[in-house]
Amino acid sequence: MEMLLSPANKEIGIDALIAIIKVAVIFNALLGLFSLMTYLERRILAFMQFRRGPNRVGWFGILQPAADGIKLFFKEEVMPEGAHKFLFFAAPVVAIITAYVALAVVPYGGPLVLPFYGQVSVFGRPLDIQMASLDVGVLFIFAITALGVYGIVLAGYASNNKYALLGGLRSSAQMFSYELALGMSWVSVIMAAGSFRLTDIVATAERWNVWVWILVQFPAFIIYMIAACAEVNRTPFDLAESETELVAGFHTEYSSMKFALLQMAEYINMITVCALASNMFLGGWLSPLPGLLPNSPLWFFAKMLFLLFVFIWVRATVPRFRYDQLMDFGWKRLIPAAAIWVVLYSGFTAFLGERKSPPITVAAAALAAPQASR
Repeated sequence: MEMLLSPANKEIGIDALIAIIKVAVIFNALLGLFSLMTYLERRILAFMQFRRGPNRVGWFGILQPAADGIKLFFKEEVMPEGAHKFLFFAAPVVAIITAYVALAVVPYGGPLVLPFYGQVSVFGRPLDIQMASLDVGVLFIFAITALGVYGIVLAGYASNNKYALLGGLRSSAQMFSYELALGMSWVSVIMAAGSFRLTDIVATAERWNVWVWILVQFPAFIIYMIAACAEVNRTPFDLAESETELVAGFHTEYSSMKFALLQMAEYINMITVCALASNMFLGGWLSPLPGLLPNSPLWFFAKMLFLLFVFIWVRATVPRFRYDQLMDFGWKRLIPAAAIWVVLYSGFTAFLGERKSPPITVAAAALAAPQASR
């Protein structure tokens, strides 16, 4: 009993309790955000395409996600004859687990500070809005998101359906192709921060000035957003589930809650790539007006929601690619563009010197030095 109440065990217990609270809060917040995104996407698409959208259940159709959830929960579970039972059940589980685990290292803000209260602490510890802060956070996200393709491939293979199989095979080739450009878009950010930890990247953006950071990393941001759109199977890169060719692609044979899990995984992945873009390229929770407005998690969520809106906007605007166009664009356009950016940024940084100083600042200092010597 004395060992259980020892100071070391108390510290472990407090850490475990804080971790459980964080996981519960963030998990339920993501469930709510997923439901909200399904509603907002349908309303925004309807507005852009001159339709009404959901408007029957609740005020302006706000309860439509709840109605969809109830419908899917009570819908009949159907499995095709000849399907691989274990893999058919495992595919949605793999998809949703990898989607949620990737968000474990994403920071949503610095230490939590409330107006008129100050910094929030639990048992004397400042409360960070992040489940886990890893030294290799960026690599962890890259590894986990790469596993997400297994859920789609397994769903296609296990269904005993040629359309589902084609959708799974398309997805595997597509993700492999665009992961290269996605990873290369992170190189300049990691070089500038000198760290794989996401909080260090945001701190570097603050040290540079957030607008200088956004300007310098803007080419990498564009490459990242295009590759991320392909990674999460969003239009115009949703060839894995193109209804004009493959009925519904890899989830053709899924119904009820298994279908709901696959859809949830897609939306959670979209939230993940937008949260990552907000932290890596847009300064995360940093204020867009440093010195005038304080840093806040609200800035992080505003940037993330804007990027989610961009995904919806692209879906309503851009037609779907053909598969040969998709692969041609990935291998012959996007990957060479990412490689050129990495070479240019590496040479620029090496030529100007100090890694942790913004290149624009270093260039300005280099130009000012001859003037000062005169």
